[in-house]
Amino acid sequence: MSRHHGLSHDDLPYRPAVGVMLINREGLVFVGKRIDQTVEGWQMPQGGIDGNETPVEAAFRELEEEIGTRNAKFLREHDEWLSYDLPQHLLGVALHGKYRGQRQKWMAMRFLGRDAEINIATEHPEFAQWKWLAIEALPRLIVPFKRDTYSRVIAAFRDLAGPVAGD
Repeated sequence: MSRHHGLSHDDLPYRPAVGVMLINREGLVFVGKRIDQTVEGWQMPQGGIDGNETPVEAAFRELEEEIGTRNAKFLREHDEWLSYDLPQHLLGVALHGKYRGQRQKWMAMRFLGRDAEINIATEHPEFAQWKWLAIEALPRLIVPFKRDTYSRVIAAFRDLAGPVAGD
C-alpha cells in the first residue's frame, strides 16, 4: 500500500477540536453537507480549538462560523476526548495536511432560535446544504472514518434528543 506524500499516521499529531450536536426543540439534530470535495458527506458542526479557548468557547465560535448563529444553550459535554484517524488517502490533504486526524471534545447544545437564523452562507462556508435529522439516522450519512466517533456521541447524548415541552 503506497503512503500518500510519504506520510504515515505516526508522523502527524491529532488536531485538538470540538464537535457540536445541536438539537432543536423537536429533538432533531443539525447536519450539514460539506462544501469541499476532499471529504464528502454530512456532518455535525466541528472545528479546531484556537489558542487559549476552552472547548465550550470553541464550540460556540464554530457554530457562529459554520451556521451563522450561536443562539444555543450548552447542555452537556462528553466525558472523553474522542479521536479519529483520517483514511490514508487524505493524509497530507485534509486538515491542512498537518494532522493525522482529530481529537475532539463533543458538546450537546439546544438550538434556541428559529430555522431562519441559520445561515450557512458564512464568510468561509463549510456546508452546501443543511437539515434537521433524527438522531438514529446520523450514522448512515456520515463518512465511514467518523462513524465510530459519531456512534459514541449518539450514545452519550441520545437522552437529550427528544422533543422539548417548555424549555
